Amino acid sequence: MGAFWENVFVETVARYSVVILCSFVFLAIFELVTSYKNWEQIKKGNFAVAMATGGKLFGIATIFRYSIEHNDTLLQSIGWGAFGFLLLLIGYFVFEFMTPSIKIDEEIGKGNIAVGFISMTISIGLSFVIGASIIIG
Repeated sequence: MGAFWENVFVETVARYSVVILCSFVFLAIFELVTSYKNWEQIKKGNFAVAMATGGKLFGIATIFRYSIEHNDTLLQSIGWGAFGFLLLLIGYFVFEFMTPSIKIDEEIGKGNIAVGFISMTISIGLSFVIGASIIIG
């Protein structure tokens, strides 16, 4: 049975499945902390929300990319991926805090494309920094 779990195809499917599941969970957490409903706004054509959500999704995927690359086991990858997500979430709150003249969450919900774009860029940029910081477990 050990050979089955060590098969590269089985390992790839396992990591892929876990990252998909974690992405759904992490996006749901982001939805809880925003004042708008991501998928409802995207369905309405709110491009600012789509960019911000896309940036978060890209950020989560990038963190997991580094996590998978630098860790041997699935559990280590999940642990570092979850830790990276926590840092990305903190980055979201720091962004909101550092711009007191603009209510980021509110502006994205209203469809402000410029704010959605900068939010996307921050998520992507932070994910590269977080990912590069992931160490071998």
